[in-house]
Amino acid sequence: MMSELIKIAYLYEDLMNTYGDSGDVKILSFLLKEKGYDTKVDNISLDMEFNAFDYDFLFFGGGQDFEQSVVATDIKRHRQTIQDYIEADKPMLCICGGYQFLGKYYETSGGQTIQCLDILPLHTVFKADSRMIGDTEYKTEWGTVKAFENHSGRTYFDDKSKLKPFGTMIEGYGNNPDEKQEGMRYKNVIGSYSHGPILKNENIARAIADKIIIAHKERVSSNIK
Repeated sequence: MMSELIKIAYLYEDLMNTYGDSGDVKILSFLLKEKGYDTKVDNISLDMEFNAFDYDFLFFGGGQDFEQSVVATDIKRHRQTIQDYIEADKPMLCICGGYQFLGKYYETSGGQTIQCLDILPLHTVFKADSRMIGDTEYKTEWGTVKAFENHSGRTYFDDKSKLKPFGTMIEGYGNNPDEKQEGMRYKNVIGSYSHGPILKNENIARAIADKIIIAHKERVSSNIK
């Protein structure tokens, strides 16, 4: 009997993959295999067509400054399908630069404003002279997370009634040095500054895997109808 196929879209895998972020997708594939599902991972990169609803899970990793500037231009083509996917309560994990891209803009250390997707009410300001780097630990609704952060961007929520933090800091910086919060939760989307990869924390990986299976069953059911 063939396993069911879960489809994962890795946004700009060839450009947005720092500090082991691709490991998150590999860990999910392993856990889903344990539950009887095969996975197909598509790299959605420059100039490619993309419909988010063809997939059960979206992953968006972090990248260096140059790669992020390239992605910033291309990804605007996909804004509507990503927004619709998010609002439909589908699961997505965004790390570092991928997290920042969901917001309104990021402001460079030189004062230049780079427009992002403006899907969620948050923004990021870069402080090149105060990089936040090192081990990080924080509490989430699914238990404690231990990971690694390395970023100059400081992220702030513009509407705290709509967004909530992914975790509360125990060690490290998280979103910024002031608020002691890590990442973001909105519906079934998680944004985080945690590399390492974050899903080496099995409690988080299994929680996301369960959400992916639910999304897969909904997609298969809608296709049958």
